[in-house]
Amino acid sequence: MDKAALEAVLGRLISRWEGEVVEFKQAGKDYDTDKIGRYFSAMANEANLRSEDGAWLVFGVDNATRAVVGTDYRPEAERLQSLKIQISSDTEPSITLRDIHELQTDRGRVLLLEIPAAPQGMPIAWKGHYYARAGESLTHLGLDKLDELRAQVGAADWTAQQVPGATLADLDTAALAKSRESFALKYANRFTPQEVAAWPDAVFLDRARLTQSGNITRATLLLLGKAESAYRLSPHPAQMTLKLAGEERAYMHFAPPFLLTTTELYQKIRNLPLRILPDDQLVPVEVAKYDRKIVLEALHNCIAHQDYTRNGRVVVVEKPDRLVFESEGAFYEGQPTDYVSGHKTPRRYRNPFLTQAMAELNMIDTMGYGIHEMHLGQARRYFPMPDYDLSEPQTVKMTLYGAVVDVAYSRMLIQNTNLPLSDILALDRVQKKLPIDDAVAKRLRHAKLIEGRKPHLYVSATVASATSAKADYINTRGQDDEFYIKQIADYLTKFGSASRQEIDKLLWSKLSDALDSTQKQNKIGNLLTGMRIGGVITNAGTRKVPKWVFKKE
Repeated sequence: MDKAALEAVLGRLISRWEGEVVEFKQAGKDYDTDKIGRYFSAMANEANLRSEDGAWLVFGVDNATRAVVGTDYRPEAERLQSLKIQISSDTEPSITLRDIHELQTDRGRVLLLEIPAAPQGMPIAWKGHYYARAGESLTHLGLDKLDELRAQVGAADWTAQQVPGATLADLDTAALAKSRESFALKYANRFTPQEVAAWPDAVFLDRARLTQSGNITRATLLLLGKAESAYRLSPHPAQMTLKLAGEERAYMHFAPPFLLTTTELYQKIRNLPLRILPDDQLVPVEVAKYDRKIVLEALHNCIAHQDYTRNGRVVVVEKPDRLVFESEGAFYEGQPTDYVSGHKTPRRYRNPFLTQAMAELNMIDTMGYGIHEMHLGQARRYFPMPDYDLSEPQTVKMTLYGAVVDVAYSRMLIQNTNLPLSDILALDRVQKKLPIDDAVAKRLRHAKLIEGRKPHLYVSATVASATSAKADYINTRGQDDEFYIKQIADYLTKFGSASRQEIDKLLWSKLSDALDSTQKQNKIGNLLTGMRIGGVITNAGTRKVPKWVFKKE
């Protein structure tokens, strides 16, 4: 990784802070190698258990203040790299650091030790002892975690297992025909539709990676199976559920073949058109609440990546202004945010057989572009970005918005069609009242995309032309200092003097709504101090009980 990439990684790790797979140390010149080995064992094991690609041990960062302080650990390049040999010689099975990254900053040297996740079914020991983490603490690997790691040995892909007794008669004819059509479309440069149609069913299913040597798999039944054949997948329910939430309550279940019933579920979602009025225009922009491609992408991701061993169904909750997709199993590799830019490609899948079959039928791609495309699709429709909730263990929830959260955000996207996705993501966080990085806020403010003071940032009023939106903007932005100074001067001209309480009462409601009480008090104090230093007013009372009057010439 180059310097910019390393700085980005360091920033992300510091913002995430310590946990089971990230540890910061100041690390002096001779940091104990045995301690590094124990951390290596613990963090490799924890990365595996949390389905992380790896873990990070960072030297040169104060673990109390999160400040970069620099490290003198092994400044010689050859001696630094020899740490890899020392780690591999005392780990069992023998593995070592994936890499040691050295980053020179203006506050000192930082080392980022990249620790790989323990291999499937193989806990990592250091000098014969297995280690783990409990929060930020180093501890011994408990029997529960040890059993979980060892149980991975021989663990098979649930979706690849052959189904005893299942035959071609268990497949839905319409789904089978649709699968041929999708396969022919994907490989139009290799096969004509007539060629694909002429293949016997068994040949086609093998070529589409849906069967194994003609044998029906669980993946085959999920995608192409008849509803009445779903019992062969028991105890898994083989089901998607659409649940209506709000004043009206209802639900509907959808069985295989998922190749067809995902579209049926989408068609049951209430999808009325919405109108957004651009700034200074009379003709509104009309968009559907939900885009078919985005909804199906989300549904197909749930099917492809859920943990079927947990015997849960995919649930779609339809709320008045959004859809919430819920599926079993933790996010399998990395975090959703890793895939938003479209640059990360997953290296492994929970259900490789199923994902490959779905890719053959054009239901998903296997390059990690799905999340990226959903974000771009929402941006093209001027809607908020999807949100992911991973707070519940072994569950992934994704929220897809079907309504405008902040009209200023939507109008900004309508008027600025060339905004980069990174800026759109930041504006989306602003409209949702979520924090953004200081450097990002500075860039957006310079580009006149946002206004206000942290933490009360707002999308710029350049897109808020409606009367109510303009009023909200003025209340948020406040007025220039000259306006407030004139208000104070007019008051003193009329009444001769003013106490601090009287000036507070005069200005309080006129100050920006983005300021809290303390900030408003400080603002008024700064105004009075500025007028006093400028020779406009003077305090004729005491420090404790001021009485502000015009300063005499």
